[in-house]
Amino acid sequence: MKTNDNHMNERPEPQEYASFYEGYIRQVPEGNVLELLEKQAKQVLASLSSLTEDQASYRYAEGKWSVKEVFGHLIDNERIMSGRLLRVARGDMTSLPGYDQDTLMGSHPFDSYTVADLAEEYEAVRHSTLLMLRRLSPEAWLRTGVVNDYSTTARAIAWVITGHELHHLSVLRDRYEVHV
Repeated sequence: MKTNDNHMNERPEPQEYASFYEGYIRQVPEGNVLELLEKQAKQVLASLSSLTEDQASYRYAEGKWSVKEVFGHLIDNERIMSGRLLRVARGDMTSLPGYDQDTLMGSHPFDSYTVADLAEEYEAVRHSTLLMLRRLSPEAWLRTGVVNDYSTTARAIAWVITGHELHHLSVLRDRYEVHV
């Protein structure tokens, strides 16, 4: 089943998401969100494959996440957001909770992962997200649900996943000097 390309190409309207996601959605260039996610995956995997273990353990300041932890956060966030997207797209009207990224990061040892471990997990998560998105019906893209007490559409969540990753890739370039 192929989804309606219009919903993948159209930027979500502001009423489709909580205002605090505006910064992420604004970073996403115009175009097909699936193609953008596929392109990001290639960039991230190429970046990971170019890192040594020492480079991946780098922190630009005390108390900041390591490069490995930033990639781990991207993996965690995409899992959570794609789970939300699935439930919204399928019409689950249950109010879905927010999450505390610092709690998740503090309780999981991403620094003990190898770069290859991170690449494998990232690739699996992104592949799963793309499979789900490719099979959404046109109606599913525009379904609305409640996440963290805010109304959102499935489409908006896909754009947030894309923009959130763009934000962190920019941080990796600017503060960690990682080529992405």
